[in-house]
Amino acid sequence: MASERPDLRDVYRARAAIVGSARRTPLVPSPDLSRRAGAEVWLKLETLQDTGAFKIRGAANRLVHLSAAERERGVVTVSSGNHGRAVAHAAERLGLPAVVCMSPLVPETKVAAIRALGAEVNIVGRDQDDAEAEARRLAESRGLVMISPFDDPLVIAGQGTIGLELLEDAPDLDTVVVPLSGGGLLGGIAIALKAASARLRVIGVSMERGPAMVESLRAGKPVPVEEVPTLADALGGSIGLENRYTFAIVRDLMDDAVLVSEDEIAAAMAYSFWTERLVVEGGGAVGIAALLAGKIAALGRRVAVVVSGRSVDMAKLRTIIDDYAPEGVASASSG
Repeated sequence: MASERPDLRDVYRARAAIVGSARRTPLVPSPDLSRRAGAEVWLKLETLQDTGAFKIRGAANRLVHLSAAERERGVVTVSSGNHGRAVAHAAERLGLPAVVCMSPLVPETKVAAIRALGAEVNIVGRDQDDAEAEARRLAESRGLVMISPFDDPLVIAGQGTIGLELLEDAPDLDTVVVPLSGGGLLGGIAIALKAASARLRVIGVSMERGPAMVESLRAGKPVPVEEVPTLADALGGSIGLENRYTFAIVRDLMDDAVLVSEDEIAAAMAYSFWTERLVVEGGGAVGIAALLAGKIAALGRRVAVVVSGRSVDMAKLRTIIDDYAPEGVASASSG
């Protein structure tokens, strides 16, 4: 396992390692967002991954690097949902046991998807910090290999393969907008993009309710942040007080961070459905939310927005798209 801060070579190695596990996802134009933003806007559809989110890239890269002895022991992780599903999926492919620890804040739809992949699921405590403590306890007591959801060089490098695809599909990008939580996604993408051009802007977007990385950056060090219910549940949880990699990577490579409200997230989820014809979860829609709300300055001429996941409770989504349906559009529940 890599022990140093990952670099571009690690991202290229990750791309070779995850062939067959993660899809190369399309970068599609959004004429309507382009008109609204006054820039050419493209959407990177990580919603099309088999597991419903980008997390399979990092999880697959981490698990394929396990030694034979580690595979025999099995793995344990903590997750707000999408990473757990990715670890369970990768573990099932490799034929090794997996335990996923989560808090009660994780939506039941995500919990059910993880159980369906054969992983052992433990719902514990009040928040992701409690779930992480349980995962580390199980790693110690049962000899399981702890798989970090973001603060691991191999996980970061795996997420960075998105950056390689962006550069290949749109080499003249000016700005890339990325959901920001623990920093594995933004950090990995930024490693790839900044290696190509220091002038390429990387903008992180998080929710107003419990933005752990943003609060930590403001404090100048990792700090605990209360985890509260939010539509962007995939972005919840702290970055870890002993954070080794992602805090520094995000601090050094991210150009700016913006926060979006619950109302703006809901509007973006509905917009994605009605206008873009996409099912997007709250955490995956924050970049679109920031554009719709006009919160990103100096976009440049060509912009890519990473749409990171689709794992949303469909009943909740139905309510949102009804409440935020454009004027003159029949609700999803009519007829």
